[in-house]
Amino acid sequence: MKKNSKLLVALACSALLMSCSQETMRSPADQQAVQEVDVLLSGGRVYTGDFSFANAKEQHLDVAICQQIICGVYPHGSRKINAKTVIDVSGKIVSSGFIDAHTHTLAELLSSDKNSNINYLTQGVTTVVNGNDGGGPFDIAGMRKRLLSNGIGTNTALLVGHGTLREQVMGRVQRHATADEIKQMSALLEQGMKDGAIGFSTGLYYVPQNYANTAEVIALAKVASKYHGIYDTHIRDESTFNIGFLAALDEAINIAKAAKIHLHLAHIKALGLDVWGQSKQAIAKIERAQAQGVNISADQYPWLASGTKLRSAVMPKWVMADSNEVFYQRLNQADLATKIRAEITENIRRRGGASALQITAFHDQALVGLTLQQVADKLALDPVAAAIKLVQQGEVRVASFNMSPVDVDAFMVKPWVVTSSDGTDGHPRKYASFPQKYQQYVLNKKLLTLAQFVYQSSTHTAQVLGLKNRGILRTGYQADIVVFDPQKYAPKANFSHWNRLSVGVEQLLVNGTLAIKQGKYLNKLAGEVVH
Repeated sequence: MKKNSKLLVALACSALLMSCSQETMRSPADQQAVQEVDVLLSGGRVYTGDFSFANAKEQHLDVAICQQIICGVYPHGSRKINAKTVIDVSGKIVSSGFIDAHTHTLAELLSSDKNSNINYLTQGVTTVVNGNDGGGPFDIAGMRKRLLSNGIGTNTALLVGHGTLREQVMGRVQRHATADEIKQMSALLEQGMKDGAIGFSTGLYYVPQNYANTAEVIALAKVASKYHGIYDTHIRDESTFNIGFLAALDEAINIAKAAKIHLHLAHIKALGLDVWGQSKQAIAKIERAQAQGVNISADQYPWLASGTKLRSAVMPKWVMADSNEVFYQRLNQADLATKIRAEITENIRRRGGASALQITAFHDQALVGLTLQQVADKLALDPVAAAIKLVQQGEVRVASFNMSPVDVDAFMVKPWVVTSSDGTDGHPRKYASFPQKYQQYVLNKKLLTLAQFVYQSSTHTAQVLGLKNRGILRTGYQADIVVFDPQKYAPKANFSHWNRLSVGVEQLLVNGTLAIKQGKYLNKLAGEVVH
């Protein structure tokens, strides 16, 4: 080592020792100086987030908030603090606000009457991700401006969607993109990443993304990787609809390897009778790739029923190409009828049959809550004919009861799986996923500890998404904080009443602003667009 280098090291060590010495030599009076803060959460059962999935413990702490920031986390009663608002949270669970990795809440956040996102606030969620399944906007700067001018109740992070890019550049045409079209999509994605998107999302199961080849997705994922974004994907097949569940996982992993990007698997599941039990192989495949250096995470909602549009659930992808008019024309084309009926029949079978598909949202309220089989009986049609008729009358959403509890449990306990809702109208996951997970998998099944639930619902989610200064109760971090009663935190929504608010969240701060106090929403819109 050169002489100057040795001198620099010596000086640095000397300075560090002096700093430590000064800290320990402070008088008791100095150490007990009164701290002025805005809010003090006093005496709670605190999970700071400074732990791993396997190593966590509850602490008896006070949490101080100054404006938007956490300005102190101390052993209870150890500091003299003068707070404008003191809230006794003794016996209550305190953690960083929950982060939902997969939502569809842009319409609500942009609205004039639902922008509070109260159905998420009452679950303890302070940040939601939007743009999943390839549906995210590419004009991130414009979307941020619209959201903030409107005011939003939760924070939101944004993904640029493959489907949006594809429709902007090439419509819904059923073919691979040309080199020039990929270049155009890449330019839009690059601008979105520069403007603050947290990554790139795909929904390779859905039209028109289903028409893309792997090379197209790799090219776009490389753009997001350049800006340290994630690749969030609804994989090409969660069942046996095209290439199969395990092959679709292989494709996602290969995309991540080629693009050198973090892979995040949306709403991980083994969907339908044909793939029940494949969670074991899927987990082995994912963890083998992780051991080889591929960064992989996933999110999961705690329900046995998925939710989607009826057309996406059972209609053949090739029939849905181009416009709705062309789609309907094909459905009614005599020379295609035999082929279409056969494929719809098989898709209904894959999802457990017509009695496993429940209508959750449709303009005809008389049909909502009925299964496809019940609708078919009501219309005096067979299920295939009923499905063809319904999709031509407007958007039909269905809950598809198609998952095995064994598979759901297997994914649930993995430290790389975080909590999400994938919330859509008609499905209780939009109002109750986080308390449902707590009740079902922490209290009832005891598959997770309370600390693991917090880790999967906040801390690790922030790490996966790359959200700065969130997910941990630490001085200098944003004051997104949830306080809930462990005896009362519970879902109220179910498949009969999907839009009932959850209960048990007593205090909730979004960026230091009390949005819920003593269980009451305070009509505050303190959310930000985060990245």
